[in-house]
Amino acid sequence: MAMGTALCLAVSFGLGLPIPFIAPVLSLLLLATLDRPLPLKAGLILALVAMLTTGVGLLLIPILRYYPLSGVLLIGAGLFLVFRAGLRGANNLIVTFLIIGLTMISSAGVADFGLAMMVISALVKGLILAVIVVSFSHWLFPEPANAQSPPAAPALPVEEVGRVALRATLIVLPTFLLALIDPAGYLPIILKAVSLGQQSSTTTTRNAGRELVGSTLLGGLLAVLFWCALSLFVHLWMFFLWMLLFGLVLARKLYALSPTQLSPGFWLNSMITMIILLGQSVQDSAAGKDVYTAFAVRMGLFIMVTLYACLMVQLLDQRRAPQTLLTINE
Repeated sequence: MAMGTALCLAVSFGLGLPIPFIAPVLSLLLLATLDRPLPLKAGLILALVAMLTTGVGLLLIPILRYYPLSGVLLIGAGLFLVFRAGLRGANNLIVTFLIIGLTMISSAGVADFGLAMMVISALVKGLILAVIVVSFSHWLFPEPANAQSPPAAPALPVEEVGRVALRATLIVLPTFLLALIDPAGYLPIILKAVSLGQQSSTTTTRNAGRELVGSTLLGGLLAVLFWCALSLFVHLWMFFLWMLLFGLVLARKLYALSPTQLSPGFWLNSMITMIILLGQSVQDSAAGKDVYTAFAVRMGLFIMVTLYACLMVQLLDQRRAPQTLLTINE
């Protein structure tokens, strides 16, 4: 996982792909969830599915422009249905692409149709690169012949699916409204909100702060440490080597080689946060922007979105508690 993520990061930035941090994030998700490489045919089909699912957002652009309230309500209903489908066992990657299509693509298209097409192009190119790198990583480090498939995540009770899907929708929707104001500035925040919305499906009130806020703060701290280390010698291959080192440390925690009380989702979300923040900082530096101010603003937004996600977890779980007690008494 560490090698695949680091290699995808180096190739993506080396080729100058649009939104280059998307490819390593997708590679990380594929490597963390699959125990075997995707065949070439399956990879091409997945890229086509990504293009079609994210393209849904293009159909919503006219509605958002001319009937904004109806458009926002329609997207809210769409997010709820997509999150509910994911909680009922739909493919997690397709669910992610649908959410990105409903939020990132539609908000970008309201400002500039060309920007929306660029985001779709970046997603498809990033996914194709991620599939190639994942196959190479599995060839370089093949799975043992007797390796067992990872256990499936425990299914939520049927009566809980709607509540958790509503919670994830309420986490993502405000960030989408921010992106309508300034798509270029808030698109990375949508990615963070999508990650939080999916992570919240396995988060309870008791550990919401540790899982959501803790992973965000750790991801920010790791991004700062990574940036300081990279500043010692700025080179693409040093970028690769540092990512490999950080990936190895986090992968040991993720796969419980160095056991902790924190869930795998905590470490995965920390690594995703680090890659997004780091990728944005590298792009800011290349564009001649003030990296430290931009990072502080972006990190502040990440923390605000995460605290809001915790609030949604707390509120909806508190509303559920009295209903549960009433049911038990009856």
